[in-house]
Amino acid sequence: MAGLSPFLLYVAIFLGAPTVVLAVGAFRGPDGWTLENLHAAFTGVYGDAFVVSTELSLISAVISAVVGLAVAFVIAAAPEEGPLRQVVSTASGVLANFGGVPLAFAFIAAFGPVGMVTRWLSTNGVDISSFSLHLFDLSGLVVVYLYFQIPLMVLVILPALEGLRPQWVEAARSLGSSRWQYWRLVGGPLLFPPFAGALLLLFANSFASYATAAALTSGSIPLVPIQIGQVMSGNVAAGQENVGKALGLGAIVLVALAMGGYGWAQRKTTRWLR
Repeated sequence: MAGLSPFLLYVAIFLGAPTVVLAVGAFRGPDGWTLENLHAAFTGVYGDAFVVSTELSLISAVISAVVGLAVAFVIAAAPEEGPLRQVVSTASGVLANFGGVPLAFAFIAAFGPVGMVTRWLSTNGVDISSFSLHLFDLSGLVVVYLYFQIPLMVLVILPALEGLRPQWVEAARSLGSSRWQYWRLVGGPLLFPPFAGALLLLFANSFASYATAAALTSGSIPLVPIQIGQVMSGNVAAGQENVGKALGLGAIVLVALAMGGYGWAQRKTTRWLR
């Protein structure tokens, strides 16, 4: 327990204390305790932000989970010391952490209205200038988020795929099971908890992303992190200074539920995939 003291102190200072401040401020108003901040946070433009953020997170998480699982299957079947696994694993580790303003700039420079790829295709007879404008709406954000969400899915689900024992396949075949029956009765149920956990992790990661969306859309799309940033910059009505704290509290609760589900899924499958 003594060895965990520095870590627990770090969590208490940088996670616990800010959460307590948000929780208290979310229920405080000019005249004392109130629920008006929470009401404002979940109605009107702020309520729309929760809807749009949830929609964006769900779409990007589901697509990334499916594509990332397919890529991880290919990598798991490749030789352990082969170049394919090493290249994809290394690239996934790099791309999963590439985001924010640099990622937004890269997409604008490549696929924007006057981006390099857009202009190159235009000179070769392919006009995508009309489609490049979609880069700055919700569908464009989904595409940009896939850039770092799919590599994250590969990193998270690959250990679960590697944990499936070849002996289980051999045992199933010796009992007359087909490949479909093995995945339906053995492999699928074992992979479902880590897959569901990875899906929740991707949802939380997308929901909490701020810099990429802010730099790409300049705040034109109502997302919870962007609304929190606007409140922090003073863009709020008089007497509603704590609305940002209510927004932050709501985001923390939603992300905490997703991460709690991820932790449960990981514990559910650990005993099988050791």
